[in-house]
Amino acid sequence: MASLGPAGMLPHSEYHPDTDNSKSSSEAGDTTPAPELLSTNGDEEIMRETMMQADELAAGKARAEGGGPFRRLSRKLTRPDSLDVESMRVRGMDHAAPKPSTAFILKLAFQSIGVVYGDLGTSPLYVYSSTFTSGIKTNLDILGVLSLIIYTIIAVPLVKYIFIVLRANDNGEGGTFALYSLICRHAKIGLAHNRQPTDLNISSYKLETPSRKMKRSTRVKEALENSKFWQNVLLVVVLLGPCLVIGDGSLTPAISVLSAIQGIGVQVQGLSPNVEVIITIVVLACLFSLQRFGTHRVAFMFGPAMLVWFLSIGIIGLFNIFRWDPSVFKAFNPYYAISYFIRNGKDGWTSLGGVVLCITGTEAMFADLGHFTVRSMQVAFTFLVFPSLMCAYIGQAAFLMKNQTVEDVGFTFYRSIPKPVYWPMFVVATCAAIIASQAMISATYSMIRNAMALGCFPRVTVVHTSRKIHGQIYIPEINWIIMVLSITIVGGFRSTEQIGHAYGIAVVGVFLISTCLLTLIMVMIWQTNIILCILFFAVFFTIEGTYFSAVLSKVTQGGWVPLVIATCFMTIMFSWHYGTRMKRMYEVAHKLSMDWVLSLGQSLGISRVPGVGLVYTELPQGVPAIFGHIITNLPAIHSTLVFVCIRYLAVSTIPEDERILIRRLGPRNYRMFRCAVRFGYTDHLDGPESDQSLESMLLASLQRFIRTEGMETTAAAASSPTEGIAPGDSSPVNDHFENGARDAKQQLRSEDELEAEHDAKTVDELIFLQKAREAGVVYVLGDSDVHAKKESWFFKKIVIDYIYSFLRRNCRTNTLYLSIPKARLLKVGMEYYV
Repeated sequence: MASLGPAGMLPHSEYHPDTDNSKSSSEAGDTTPAPELLSTNGDEEIMRETMMQADELAAGKARAEGGGPFRRLSRKLTRPDSLDVESMRVRGMDHAAPKPSTAFILKLAFQSIGVVYGDLGTSPLYVYSSTFTSGIKTNLDILGVLSLIIYTIIAVPLVKYIFIVLRANDNGEGGTFALYSLICRHAKIGLAHNRQPTDLNISSYKLETPSRKMKRSTRVKEALENSKFWQNVLLVVVLLGPCLVIGDGSLTPAISVLSAIQGIGVQVQGLSPNVEVIITIVVLACLFSLQRFGTHRVAFMFGPAMLVWFLSIGIIGLFNIFRWDPSVFKAFNPYYAISYFIRNGKDGWTSLGGVVLCITGTEAMFADLGHFTVRSMQVAFTFLVFPSLMCAYIGQAAFLMKNQTVEDVGFTFYRSIPKPVYWPMFVVATCAAIIASQAMISATYSMIRNAMALGCFPRVTVVHTSRKIHGQIYIPEINWIIMVLSITIVGGFRSTEQIGHAYGIAVVGVFLISTCLLTLIMVMIWQTNIILCILFFAVFFTIEGTYFSAVLSKVTQGGWVPLVIATCFMTIMFSWHYGTRMKRMYEVAHKLSMDWVLSLGQSLGISRVPGVGLVYTELPQGVPAIFGHIITNLPAIHSTLVFVCIRYLAVSTIPEDERILIRRLGPRNYRMFRCAVRFGYTDHLDGPESDQSLESMLLASLQRFIRTEGMETTAAAASSPTEGIAPGDSSPVNDHFENGARDAKQQLRSEDELEAEHDAKTVDELIFLQKAREAGVVYVLGDSDVHAKKESWFFKKIVIDYIYSFLRRNCRTNTLYLSIPKARLLKVGMEYYV
């Protein structure tokens, strides 16, 4: 049986393709010709640049050590048949992005006004009407509610999200999965398909200086790593967050647009509620139809309108304050909030379900972070959104101090508008309400994309709509699902009061999840002072827990809607994650060893025909079972085989020059390679930044790997005393004969001859690869059916045989996801019993 590391076998090298070499070579004006069959012009330039770098490195080492003309270009890997360890390591996994210019920050801040802050900015349309559902008893109640609104906005959006939560981004990406990825990278936990013993190697967890903080965070990390229960709890909490955001994304368009359209009835007497509902449905259909044009185009359309909206509600708020009752500024005294609960008791606690609507849309600031930057969102909120909202709520409270009829309370916003500017303000309010939906729609896209990349959601179509901002995407399937849900909610509830009852549960649920995850990050990763951690958790969990208890009391009044939506998506995510994990466990248990494959010989026991076979597998080591199925049942296989493993890591994005790793399997004449293609959870296979297909990138990287490996072999051979020494040995050339006499007949071949021989082998292999590529590239893909074993428990049979199977049949296929041409696809059917 052939061994995995015999003498004379080529060294197993790790290679990161450098995407900048072609530019450097062209600028140098190098026009040295290269063999036609080796590569394209770009590859020739890369090869020349690589040789130049090798010469420079060799000269430095020769001066320092007196060594040969080459140095090793890459280190040996730990195992000859695996890329498990190496594919989980990425240089600079927590690298900082280049500092953007002030002009770019202001541009993104302007765009964020129309995309992120629409939902939060339109809350003044319905907060007071949802809070005072039974009317106003005394003016003190108005001051009490206003005090609650003021300090709720200061505490949650401003202090918690703008100054704390946004800092916990994952290389510019936000949302629940970003928090989870940070935790996974600093502890040996994670989703099953990425959980490896070497995850700690890619962590930026700092252990340089022993301290009490470090010891405490280490104990927390170890406790989490050793407890399967808390790992599962953490996973469920993380999956629940996106599900609640999706429910929120379905309710936001419904309540925002309907509340704006109802403003027509304030001035047009006798308008039927049915007409308002029909107009709302038409507007919603138009809104969701615009999503395919992309966030950046929508933002430039919506940005000016939202800028006008925030300036308008701020100015009108100031006008109402000085016109009706400037004494409302007394609400900045928190005593009025406390006395409000003392006077009203249970009714005051129940009214919190309306007060909490003043911060709806806050979670979109973090979820939409991938569309913008931290600084741009901080600038927009601090200098425009926050002061405008303060003026709006205080102005409406001043209006209610003198106007407390049923109509005034039910339509506070529209009643407080001065009559000369009513209709222009109605148009602006309607536009703002439509735009408000964009924040949660964009957040939903981001959440689904991240869940899909981490193996927790079926494959769907992800369309990248911007070449500059990688986070701006559009998902058609999710877009139409949310549209149907929003229209159904409007047609079913028909009033903003009922929708408001449903709205709060999803919002506050996301707040609680973010508080728990961020506290864990503060203790384990940031190593914040324990007193500050306890203070953060106590303050915000108390605030959000109080609001959550209030909105839960309205489950029977419409609050069940987001819970049902969240349960449906939670079932989908859990079933897909569970089925994917069981499928992977089966493949790992039934993989083939390289010893068995190499024992078949160079021909693998069958004929080798010209061509390149790309065998896709989820395994970074070993050989997938489908390969054994192929060589057992087919008479021939391709002359060059590449086992391709696509891996999604717990990091937002992978640098292009680190995306692909390649290793040779077996001796050179086997023509077998293993390739790991790494993606972050925000990367995509066919994003707009990809100027070439995955196939082209793979084969170009394979050519560069062969060249680099050839140079390593030449360097090793040049330093060997005889031809028989293995390429990996480091013995110096010994040109001193035993008796001190030189015999020309026994003289070793010169280094030039050795280099020429190995260069010729490299050229021959590159020509062989080019001819195989010209003969055709075929994709070999497993088409497996997963079934639960007969003895499996009932719940497992339901999840695997029905839910997971249904999702696999109806999700986007691997051929579309990987952009595989059908004419060059070979599917291998397999049945898994898990």
